[in-house]
Amino acid sequence: MIDYAGLVVSDIHKSKDFYKAALAPIGLNLFAELPASFTGLVDAAGFSESSDFQFWISEGRPKTPGSHIAFHVDSPEQVDRFYDAAISAGGQDNGSPCIRTYYRPNYYSAFVLDPDGNSIEAFCYE
Repeated sequence: MIDYAGLVVSDIHKSKDFYKAALAPIGLNLFAELPASFTGLVDAAGFSESSDFQFWISEGRPKTPGSHIAFHVDSPEQVDRFYDAAISAGGQDNGSPCIRTYYRPNYYSAFVLDPDGNSIEAFCYE
């Protein structure tokens, strides 16, 4: 079972602002900011619903093609709010909210590209 996941971003400050806006509608908030002097390597930021970190970003050199991460949420409304917030924060549309029956008959999701081209998805089973 996966406990947490993370992505490498090229600009920690720009990406932190993007993810703060994009993830807030699905209940993940910035919980920790760790400077390179603390981690011993790079600046990092952790997002969580509580004190258990669920998603991390760290500054570095992202790979091409970008990575993909999906967040399971409770409702289509959360998917819609995630998508709207991510687009408003500068994300690029990579699949607007809709049912994608090719995944599952009731799979409702939206995809956005972050500032580094990583694919971020919010989904639920409607």
